[in-house]
Amino acid sequence: MSSGQVWTIALVVVAVVFDFLNGFHDSANIVATMISSRAMGPRRALMLSAIAHFLAPFLFGVAVATTIGKEVVSPQTITVTVVMAALLSAILWNLVTWFFGLPSSSSHALLGGIVGAVTVASGFQAIHVEGVVKVVVALISSPVLGLVFGYLLMKVVLFLVRGATPRVNWAFKRGQVLTAVALALSHGTNDAQKTMGVITMGLVAGGFLGEFAVPLWVIALSAAAISLGTALGGWRIIKTLGAGLYRLRPVDGFVSQASSAAVILGAALFGGPVSTTQVVSSSIMGAGSAQRVSKVRWGVAADILTAWLLTIPVTALGAALMFFPLERLLGGV
Repeated sequence: MSSGQVWTIALVVVAVVFDFLNGFHDSANIVATMISSRAMGPRRALMLSAIAHFLAPFLFGVAVATTIGKEVVSPQTITVTVVMAALLSAILWNLVTWFFGLPSSSSHALLGGIVGAVTVASGFQAIHVEGVVKVVVALISSPVLGLVFGYLLMKVVLFLVRGATPRVNWAFKRGQVLTAVALALSHGTNDAQKTMGVITMGLVAGGFLGEFAVPLWVIALSAAAISLGTALGGWRIIKTLGAGLYRLRPVDGFVSQASSAAVILGAALFGGPVSTTQVVSSSIMGAGSAQRVSKVRWGVAADILTAWLLTIPVTALGAALMFFPLERLLGGV
């Protein structure tokens, strides 16, 4: 086995670590509202979410993986070193934001890492502007849609249950089981595919594949890694999303999960890699604003927004700085 093939296998391992951390980091997005509104206990919520995450890519296809792997940068500029630099930068940023309890975007982190590494390796001309625009439009528009959907759906739900007794909370708690499964399926469909795309890019660059086509074993491996990370859960971020933005009731959890799932799954089916973190956070804020704007703790929202804005430039810079040391270490593969 050549050194290039050895490093390609190492890249797959690093990608799986990224996928695991993605699930660990983003599990909060799926279960925080359900736990905070007491619709389900933490362990049961995380296990239900993990199972749905594993099944999602097999049910809804790999359109997002294709976008990440073929449309953002020129395929011939992808090397094992480029992908490794992008992954390590994204992993480091995920760990930093997890430590501080900030829900940042793994999608943003990976995109920033790829663009940063390819830019220093091959120049700006290697970046596909159309592909980057497609991704950025999806990433920017999705939280806006989450805010709007959360606001409108909450208005509709409150209108429909006006005059209802407190027993209606039981229905919203039970309903969150369905909306949580839908949200977990949408997250697994979108986020696990980013790792599938990166692994397939590495396999093509390392000579294991002749063209970009996601193998079944890559789908299974990526789905398993993100579901395991989800099962273990990122408790710091669960606390921020579940209680930091405002005190959630069963109706808040139901509305935010339903609106988030609709936006994320719709984007995934069209191949748009969106940030689950952004969509869920904005949906929670939309649902809260529909009841009372002052209900939302906008200071916490501002901290989350800061993390969002920093993610792409920081991970791009990190990947750019890592590229040349990694190139020497990996021998230019």
